[in-house]
Amino acid sequence: MLHTSGISLSFGGDFLFKDVSFRFGLNERIGLIGKNGAGKSTLLKVLATEQSIDSGEIAIDKNVSIGFLKQDIDFEEGRTVLEEAYQAFKKLKDIEFQLDQINIQLAERQDYESEEYHQLMVDLSHLQQQYEINGGYNYQGETQRILKCLGFREEDLNAPTNTFSGGWRMRIELAKLLLQNNQILLLDEPTNHLDIESILWLEKFLVQSSSCVVIVSHDKMFLDNVTNRTIEISLGKIYDYNKAFSEFVVHREELRTLQLAAQKNQQKEIEHTQKLISKFKAKASKASMAQSLIKKLDKVERIEVEQNDTATMHISFPVSKRAGKVVVKAEHIEKSYGDKLVMTNVNFELNRGEKIAFVGQNGQGKSTLAKVIMNEIDYNGKITLGHNVEVGYFAQNQAEYLDPNKTILDTMLDAANAETRPKVRDILGAFLFGGDDVFKYVKVLSGGERNRLALAKMLLNPFNFIIMDEPTNHLDMQSKNVLKQALINFGGSLILISHDRDFLQGLSQTILEFRDSKVKTFLGSIEEYLIAREAENFRAIEKQTKEKNTKESKPNDYQLQKKKKSLNNKLSKIESKITLLEKEIKLIDQNLEHDYENTIREDDFFEKYNQKKEDLERLMLDWESIQEQLDMI
Repeated sequence: MLHTSGISLSFGGDFLFKDVSFRFGLNERIGLIGKNGAGKSTLLKVLATEQSIDSGEIAIDKNVSIGFLKQDIDFEEGRTVLEEAYQAFKKLKDIEFQLDQINIQLAERQDYESEEYHQLMVDLSHLQQQYEINGGYNYQGETQRILKCLGFREEDLNAPTNTFSGGWRMRIELAKLLLQNNQILLLDEPTNHLDIESILWLEKFLVQSSSCVVIVSHDKMFLDNVTNRTIEISLGKIYDYNKAFSEFVVHREELRTLQLAAQKNQQKEIEHTQKLISKFKAKASKASMAQSLIKKLDKVERIEVEQNDTATMHISFPVSKRAGKVVVKAEHIEKSYGDKLVMTNVNFELNRGEKIAFVGQNGQGKSTLAKVIMNEIDYNGKITLGHNVEVGYFAQNQAEYLDPNKTILDTMLDAANAETRPKVRDILGAFLFGGDDVFKYVKVLSGGERNRLALAKMLLNPFNFIIMDEPTNHLDMQSKNVLKQALINFGGSLILISHDRDFLQGLSQTILEFRDSKVKTFLGSIEEYLIAREAENFRAIEKQTKEKNTKESKPNDYQLQKKKKSLNNKLSKIESKITLLEKEIKLIDQNLEHDYENTIREDDFFEKYNQKKEDLERLMLDWESIQEQLDMI
């Protein structure tokens, strides 16, 4: 489907990758991994034909369509969420426009017997047929389904896109790509702006897809759950294995260990041969033997060991001073945006040395509460910071506040004070900005490099209380592990907002769950919390059983939970059937376009074809009905 042969690309004389070759086929789900700046996003741009290469060839099969989810998106102002998502169906929108134009002409004309009128009727019939073949009567319902699965509510669908944050706009772009049914999907950090529930849905969608999916992600669990092949870019080379990420890491390390052992044995043999050559050269009678050994040595193919890019940043968050026992106390916090209530009657307390994780769906108020604590927005209620508390805040879009026209070094020097200015180069070195790299402009940095620079700025001042909102966005796995260890070792208090399940594990033993404008405290790890969330229905059943035994039961809670579970199961089954039917209809539509006569040769072809479309329409209606019932619950 897609084949590269010996492709190379360099910037400023340094190769991002050199002489790289690989093939992609249907049903492959490839994790493209590597450190920040290794060239992952650039390779995606190359595959999407948005970036030229220095040498090599890229061959793509005829009629193969490619969808590319980029980090930078640009929407046309004035469109609603639905209108923007409908842009995925350009062909259908064009047909709709042509149909409207023909219908306008037909309404205005009265020359019913003329050739022109007859031609308009022929054109109308042809366009209606094309409209139906391309799914014109189903795409609106499917669009709403995908948007809701990605977290949009019914009332969001007709809101202008410019009223949503960058993360939600990225979801719209992702929905458009999933709706297009491209044969190749290139996804650059698709989980960065998704909450845990949406990530789980996306995992299921991609696993069921027949497309070739290439994913750049630093979410280890996401890669393990989705991919069946891993390609790593490291020091200009690629390492390609048909294994998911964790299996790939183990296999590559085992392979490297074997290569090191083989290389060591080979080196011993070479050294032994070289000693013999030196010994024989000294004797005229052995000169021919020495020449023979030299020729033999020249033919030896040296064993190469796969090189690891072992450079990692070094972070240590210093504690400024000892804070009081209570670091921050929130009392009866309420916040609304217009008519939308984000949170109400929120109360919690963070003590010295405690680490708390904020979790929940996007839009439930996690980042809002962080801004409330930082006094960045108006709110009702009371926030009290404790004695000697000094707060460091890493906002979700912290990297966006960096001046693109400044160099890395100037960015740090401008933020430093007299005490930390002499340490700037050392701090940058710890974050892998060494040598001439410090003179790079911010605008040329990758997303991960910008995040590292924003983190480096935080070290210019010590704190005893840190609030971090999605700090791992764009960070590679090694950098995430280093950051995680630094936060574990941090002696102060921490509030961490993240959807990265692997990153949260082991960082906190207290979870604040944001749901339905309320905040609920859970004592335990993120793994225990996720297990408990799945088990809530069982607790409801146990509670219901006890209430029945005492004849004081309130069946409503139990019945609602039971109904919700049943509806979710039905919804999942319907989604699987919809996906299967859409694939079957799409295949038939492609066959109709390429070989109409052979495709319709069976007598009952149209009967079966129309039945599939009716079944799909019925399933879409069933899906909407069940979703509405779930929304009511």
